[in-house]
Amino acid sequence: MPLKTDSSASVSGLIDQAARTVPPMWPLEATVAVNPFLGAHSRSLGTAAELFGSMTGQSLLMPAAWFEQQLETGEISDEDIVDAIAVIAPRSLSTPEQVREALASAGMRAPTRIPMVLDLAGQNAGVDFSAIMTDRVTAWAADYFDNGQALWQVRDRGPAWSSWKDFAANDLTPEILGFEAFCRFSSGLPEDAESFVGAALQELGLSAEASIPYLTQVLFNLGGWAQLGRYRLWQAELADRQDPVMRDLLAIGLAWEVFAFRAHESEIALNWKRACKKRENLEERAGDTVVLEVLQYALELAGQRKLSDLIAADAGQGETGEGRPAIQAAFCIDVRSEIFRRSLESVSSSVETLGFAGFFGLGIDHHAFASDISERRLPVLLNPGLQTFETSEKDLTEDQEKRFRLRAVRAWGRFKLAAVSSFAFVESAGPLYVPKLLQGALGLKGASSKSSPVPSLHPSVTLDARTDAAEAILKAMSLTSNFARLVLLCGHGASVVNNPHASALQCGACGGYSGEVNARLLAGLLNDSGVRSGLAARGILIPEDTYFAGGLHDTISDTVTIYDDQRRSSHAKDIETASYLLDVAAGLARAERAPSLPHSGKPAHLKKRGRSWSQTRPEWGLAGCSAFIAAPRNRTLGKDLAGRSFLHSYDWKSDKDFSVLELILTAPVVVASWISLQYYGSSVAPALFGAGNKLLHNVVGGIGVLEGNGGTLRAGLPLQSVSDGITLRHTPVRLSVCIEAPRDAIISILERHPDVKSLFDNHWLHLFAMDEAGALAHRYNGKGGWAEGFQADANGAAAEAAA
Repeated sequence: MPLKTDSSASVSGLIDQAARTVPPMWPLEATVAVNPFLGAHSRSLGTAAELFGSMTGQSLLMPAAWFEQQLETGEISDEDIVDAIAVIAPRSLSTPEQVREALASAGMRAPTRIPMVLDLAGQNAGVDFSAIMTDRVTAWAADYFDNGQALWQVRDRGPAWSSWKDFAANDLTPEILGFEAFCRFSSGLPEDAESFVGAALQELGLSAEASIPYLTQVLFNLGGWAQLGRYRLWQAELADRQDPVMRDLLAIGLAWEVFAFRAHESEIALNWKRACKKRENLEERAGDTVVLEVLQYALELAGQRKLSDLIAADAGQGETGEGRPAIQAAFCIDVRSEIFRRSLESVSSSVETLGFAGFFGLGIDHHAFASDISERRLPVLLNPGLQTFETSEKDLTEDQEKRFRLRAVRAWGRFKLAAVSSFAFVESAGPLYVPKLLQGALGLKGASSKSSPVPSLHPSVTLDARTDAAEAILKAMSLTSNFARLVLLCGHGASVVNNPHASALQCGACGGYSGEVNARLLAGLLNDSGVRSGLAARGILIPEDTYFAGGLHDTISDTVTIYDDQRRSSHAKDIETASYLLDVAAGLARAERAPSLPHSGKPAHLKKRGRSWSQTRPEWGLAGCSAFIAAPRNRTLGKDLAGRSFLHSYDWKSDKDFSVLELILTAPVVVASWISLQYYGSSVAPALFGAGNKLLHNVVGGIGVLEGNGGTLRAGLPLQSVSDGITLRHTPVRLSVCIEAPRDAIISILERHPDVKSLFDNHWLHLFAMDEAGALAHRYNGKGGWAEGFQADANGAAAEAAA
């Protein structure tokens, strides 16, 4: 029945609002970075911290002791604090001294979590009811959401609510542990999940104001399972469908709450009323939160000053040459590419590098050779627009051979794991695996050198459509003239073994896959004579001697593989030269990266680091990311950005209608913000938004991990991705977006995209407009306008002018 409240909010509306506060979690096969604060972008960090703290007991800000260390080491200056106060808390604070005093009194206090019914009932009974709920929900969800790991597959799972009710009605574990008559209660629940949610809210006595934070807390109590449900809803909405899974998960969480309430109502009634009242007043920020938010902003200001100094130093000395480069190499904007691009440019002045999103503008639904699995190799914000596949010279024969091999591997794997045969297998065949185990432990086994067949667009894609795609991509890359004789399009990936989170190290722009398929497709597209003729008619003249080749940058070993798919003999020497330069650059990049990796040894050891199944930190991924720069390469050429900046090539003077600028702000910037905020969330709140310790991981359902042999599904980045075990290796800051373009054009685009504008208005992202000298001249003020930004003086020192 509908829920009657003083605000006339419908139950479905309440469910929807609660569901959209939960971030989605992509399965392990295609892990992508997700903004864990996706549902809170209309709030500031401080108010979001109050909301999340009240639901989870976890802070969204680093503790006071950590900020004290930043002050002691000089990472945060008094100037930074003064400027941060003016933005965050001009009415409650005025001086750095006040901030330091408040910080000292804040101590190590954690946010106070508002108790759930299960918490209060458990305290009354002396039993951890919340842990029991988590364990039994995981027991059900691991089977319901299984993605092929289970040996016995359930074919028709039905709606989640019905499936769980059937499971709970026959699960005696809760009754043994203190939930007497829980099976009978579960079997008597209504078939309609939404009506149950409405009735439950009424029975628990929650007002409309308290209902949304409470329902959101119920979902967060389900941990990663709710985030996986949010992913399923996300995918359904991309396909213009609906999925009731979040409603069903919410009903499941509420069922446990209602049962505990009925069993312990008389003992917990007063405390429960107090908890409900607290949920009605969550907008007021506590003093501790204000101080920590000021210091967080001050830390980000300090980093922005350093970036401004670096870009402004020796302005003009990094100008690119006017002549035709011998080689152009386009890399993903991923921060790991910055080190390699800088190394490659230092090897030869005849090489020009570019930065572009790693899916190279091709939103594809790809089928690998001999596979029926659909790989969505594009940003998760988009729907695929092209169908692609891989071909070989012996299609039918090789296809069947590979399919038979894969079936044999799967059958052998299931035989090894089956309940009847597993023990006999270990006793009889176990010793045969000793050499293989030693090879894996010592990283001795080399990677397979066999490359996959050439990817192709579906034949239904017309010449006009191919030409349209090529034109849009070249314009978005700011590459419409002065083409080199050899143009390399380098996607990136990470070669690792025994790593459930391997896809998190791949290309986020390719949906958690490596980027060579997209790179090779674009190379083939731009080599097509018909496409080139069409481009010439549209004013983009590609010289006859220009050859495009796809490539793959392995971010662990820093090796680059060139795919010479068309094997043009006229460019064999060019590819040989490029391979040599790439090898030299790889050595320089490894030498720069090696000291930051624990137990890396000599730089050459990075070549085999990803082959060892015992390696918990094959690389740092995107740890350290802090800036996004969209400008011509000469603004940053020769500047050591320490692998912390996303670099997107962009020349606004060639972007007549600012359509490319709009694309950058609404796609790459948003994807980069997801990456930045995932690393932020996994660093500041690892218990809430981190995947835990890799050493304790157990893969469940083929979709995620548990930490240990129980608990809930863990989402986010593992501890080893952000910490060396002692200190954080990722400084948790929000991304600074620096764009060289007219300010009025930027504002016009933001006005047309309120969700993107909200990220800047609420300081989840910082925005700077660069001037013609490359300086960070103007800062977006979060109110639709601009303030004077950082300007370098004659000595190269930075100072923020008054607004």
